[in-house]
Amino acid sequence: MNISVPRYMFVGIAALFSAYHILLAAFTIDQPQYPGPVIVAMVVYGVATIISLLSFGPTRMPVAMAAFNFAVVIAITLLVANGLDFSRPGGAGYASWYVAASGTLLTITSTRGRHTFAWLGIGFLVVHTIAIVGDVGPAGIFSLGIVGSASWVGVSHVLSVAMSKASKDAQRFAMAEREATEWQAAQDAHVYERQFRLGQTSAMALDMLRQIELNGGHLSDAQRQECLYLEGAIRDEIRGRKLLNDAVRIEVMSARRRGATVTLLDEGGIDDLSEDELDRVLNRLALAIRQTDADKVIARTVPEGSDVAVTVVGLRSFADGESVALGQDSAMEDEVDLWLEIPRVPATR
Repeated sequence: MNISVPRYMFVGIAALFSAYHILLAAFTIDQPQYPGPVIVAMVVYGVATIISLLSFGPTRMPVAMAAFNFAVVIAITLLVANGLDFSRPGGAGYASWYVAASGTLLTITSTRGRHTFAWLGIGFLVVHTIAIVGDVGPAGIFSLGIVGSASWVGVSHVLSVAMSKASKDAQRFAMAEREATEWQAAQDAHVYERQFRLGQTSAMALDMLRQIELNGGHLSDAQRQECLYLEGAIRDEIRGRKLLNDAVRIEVMSARRRGATVTLLDEGGIDDLSEDELDRVLNRLALAIRQTDADKVIARTVPEGSDVAVTVVGLRSFADGESVALGQDSAMEDEVDLWLEIPRVPATR
């Protein structure tokens, strides 16, 4: 969110003021003894104004352009003021257009973030009026309109700083709002996940929990084994997540009932798959579990970016009878019975 005044409004107002100053210069061009310098000043001022208003660069004026505007203020002041007679009755009148023109150009410079150059230009006008235009003196600061030009630069400076601060505050508030929204979304996701897992666990274990309650906690060996199967199934729902569909659940439970150890690990590698692609991968996983006689089956997702979606490893354990009798579990050896890589995209013939 940015707080700003439309650029075309600034450009339009500044262009009207600039055109008005050039019109005054043309109207009073007969007052100076030599009109040539005035014409040069008009051209230089017009070029500087056009460059400042219609530049295609950043909003903040480049230093080179600000320095150029400051030089233009010096140039048009010297070109016009040196040819005017400030001592005549009524002063120079509208022929002192260079003061208002300089104020407009310096206001544009300040509006575009170069306040130092704008105030340097006002300072030059003050020094030039007091030190060089002797017939006017310090009173010329008021009679020539330098105070008005300084006021416009001051207002532009204050508004520019205030709007910049407001824009930064708005950006900070917007960022804080996004962070709060993301935090709330994360909390809602955690709550939903907890509720979903609790509901799922209740549905899976409710019958067994009722049997435990009815039997007062005294379970047969078969019931205890069934509790272990249920525990494994609940663990699969937590660690396996997207590696599960109805077919995989059935085959995993069948493998456990025949004595195999099954581990499902979903690390987020298949979150990008479509529903159809996911069903294809999971159905192939269920088929692999059904067809293997391995004692240990491990299915794990592969990180995104790989051509493989899921790897399945089946291990068959062999033990030396003498070593087992001596209690040497380290003598157990695992033989790979199944090695399967399920692709993300079905192979084409």
